Amino acid sequence: MANTGTVNEHTIYSEALQEEISFLVYLPSNYSPLYKYTVVVAQDGKDYFQLGRVPRLLDRLQAEEKIENMIFIGVPYQNVKDRYEKYHPEGTQHEAYIRFLARELTPYIDEHFPTYQMGLGRALIGDSLAGTVSFMTALKYPNTFGRVIMQSPLVNNQVLEAASDFKDKHLINFYHIIGKQETSVKTTRGSEEDFLTPNRKLHELMSEKGCTVFYDEFDGGHTWKYWQPDLERVMEVMFRKTNY
Repeated sequence: MANTGTVNEHTIYSEALQEEISFLVYLPSNYSPLYKYTVVVAQDGKDYFQLGRVPRLLDRLQAEEKIENMIFIGVPYQNVKDRYEKYHPEGTQHEAYIRFLARELTPYIDEHFPTYQMGLGRALIGDSLAGTVSFMTALKYPNTFGRVIMQSPLVNNQVLEAASDFKDKHLINFYHIIGKQETSVKTTRGSEEDFLTPNRKLHELMSEKGCTVFYDEFDGGHTWKYWQPDLERVMEVMFRKTNY
């Protein structure tokens, strides 16, 4: 059985959001300040730790030496409204949350942990709206975040426009999945939306631009039942152990 890493909570005050933000930090069992670490930041952070069972997965894959040395950060949301305002492109705190990730959280992590301090050494991951804000953040700060994982993101016109305007395609590697049954997804606003069609549009757009994208459509719907088992492939595709 693999040794278990540690999970601790950290808190910082965000000037951008004008509030205290608490987040979870997973460090592998063999963590040492003498090594350098890739940093993965998850929106819907508590969900990735609990429903995604990320610590257990990382314990095993790091023990098997299949993935890079990794610190996994989970930024939770407070409630459904808080999540919408920060993650949705039309949310009142969307831009401020993006600034928090790039200009406040990233410097904090670089100061407190031995990181690579370059774009490819940092990744953003999220499911649904959390995938959307991860994508939008990386497009705005491609020198800061060089890898993005989107599991069934919400894609609307703002997302498509941002993708269309994106110029620095060589700076970011993308991982993008969507379920074939995601044609009538219940949203936090109570409406039902087709996620599949706009996700296909986004993929078409990214492909035409020549972006580096791993894309897959899975047999299933908008739920952790499908996102959780996919995380092993996420690690395999995006963080396979190679030498920098």
